[in-house]
Amino acid sequence: MSDLSNTQFFQVEPGPQISAKDILEIVFKALKEKGYNPVNQIVGYIMSGDPTYITSYNG
Repeated sequence: MSDLSNTQFFQVEPGPQISAKDILEIVFKALKEKGYNPVNQIVGYIMSGDPTYITSYNG
């Protein structure tokens, strides 16, 4: 068992890079598939600052 009183170091390999544009396109498409107005939903999310404003789907 590790000594948890000492600082633990981890090496994390970087995951795949995805641009903000690609993320927004994925979110836009998913919202549209669910029958929402994507622009209104994304603006509402940004204005609210609530990370749960748009729930999980396809992911």
